[in-house]
Amino acid sequence: MTFEFIETAYDVDDKGHFGEFGGAYVPEVLRQPLLDLEAEYRQAQADPAFVERVRDLFQNFVGRPTPFHHCRNLSADVGGAQIYIKNEGLTHTGAHKINHCIGQAVLAERMGKRKIVAETGAGQHGLATATISALFGFECVVYMGEVDYDRQRPNVFYMEQLGTKVVPVRDGTRRLKDAAIAAMKHWTTHITDTYFLLGSVIGPHPYPTIIKDFQTVVGLEAQSQFRARTGKDKPDYCIACVGGGSNALGLFNPFLDDADVKLVGVEAGGRGVAIRGDHASKISGKATVGVVEGYKSLFLQNDFGQISNTHSISAGVDYSGIGPQHAYLHQKGRVDYVAIEDDEALAALQALARTEGIIPALESAHAVAQAMKLAKTLDKDKTIIVNLSGRGDKDLFITAKKLTPTKWDAYLKSQIDGE
Repeated sequence: MTFEFIETAYDVDDKGHFGEFGGAYVPEVLRQPLLDLEAEYRQAQADPAFVERVRDLFQNFVGRPTPFHHCRNLSADVGGAQIYIKNEGLTHTGAHKINHCIGQAVLAERMGKRKIVAETGAGQHGLATATISALFGFECVVYMGEVDYDRQRPNVFYMEQLGTKVVPVRDGTRRLKDAAIAAMKHWTTHITDTYFLLGSVIGPHPYPTIIKDFQTVVGLEAQSQFRARTGKDKPDYCIACVGGGSNALGLFNPFLDDADVKLVGVEAGGRGVAIRGDHASKISGKATVGVVEGYKSLFLQNDFGQISNTHSISAGVDYSGIGPQHAYLHQKGRVDYVAIEDDEALAALQALARTEGIIPALESAHAVAQAMKLAKTLDKDKTIIVNLSGRGDKDLFITAKKLTPTKWDAYLKSQIDGE
C-alpha cells in the first residue's frame, strides 16, 4: 500500500495561495483556529507515528490499494486508446471520500477534538464522515442542502444509522454551497471542541492542501499499478470528474510535474453550458473570480456578483465553485477542463455497466464519457487512466427513474400499495 506526502511545482505558497487563488478569507474568530490547524498538520506530516496510523487505516479499514482495471471490452467497443480504471468505488463506503476522512479523523484525534461537523453534496463525504465518526467515537453533525437531502436519501438513511445527525439546509440554492456555509457557521460557534471535516479541495487554507494530500494516495497507487500492468513508465492521459475537485487532484497530483502526461478535468455540463443555471461547469461556463466560503477561486456568478443557480443530474458535481488549485492549474494551462452533459453521462454509465460489469457513480460517469470521446481519437497504443470516484448505488433513485421510468414507477407504487 502506497502513501506518502509529496511536493510539486503547483503546491500552495507560504501564504496559503495558489497564484491569485486560495487564501483564507474568514471572520477574525476563525483565523487562529486555522493557523493552529496548519501548525498541527505540518507537525503531523513529520511524525512517523501519524503517517503509519493513516497507512494502517487505509489498508485495513478502507481496503487499499483499490483495483486497477483494464477495460478491454469498453476499449474495443469505443476503438482507439486503451482505457484503465482506478476503482475508488471499491473502498469501504464506496467512494474516494473515505481517504481524506481517515486522514482528518486521525488529525482531529491528535488535536483532542471529539466532535465533528461536515458538509456533503451527494452524500458520499457525509457517509464517509459518519463512518469514521462511528469508528473513532466522535459526535457528528452533517449539513446537506435540501435538494441533495431529497435526491440522495439512501445516504441520509445510512448516515443516521451510523449515529450522525443530518441537517437539511433550506437557505440559498439548497445545494452543496449552502451546506458548506451552514457547516462553517456551526464550526464558528463550536470551535473549542469541534473539528470541521471538509469534503473537497475547497475552503480556506490549509484545507485544500490537507484534502489533496490525503487523496494523493489514489494517484500514487495508480502510477505504481499502471507500471506493473503495462510495463510502461506513464500513461498518456489521466481523466477525472470535477465538482470541488478532490478525486481529480488525488489522481493528478503525482503526475503534475510530468508534462508528458496530459490531465483532463471533467465538469458537469448539465443541460448545456450556453445558459446560466443549466450546468455547473466553471471553466466552460465562464465563471469569474470571487471569494466564497472563505477562499478565492472561480465561481458561477450572476450579473450582481451573487452565486448562480446550477444544475447537474449528479449532486456530487453540482457545485458553483471549483477548488483554488484547480483554478490555478487551469490558469497555468497544466490541466484541460471540459464539460460533459447529463445525457452523455447516463450513456457512459450504461456503456461501462454493459461492457465491464461496473456501475459507476454519476459523477464518475462524466469522466468515463470524456474517456470514451477521447479514446476514439487516439491510436491503440495510447493509454488513458480514469479515476472512478465512486460506485453507482447511491444514484439508484435518479438513474432508475431516468433509464427505466415505467418499471421504476411501477415498483415504487407497488411498495406504497403494499404498506
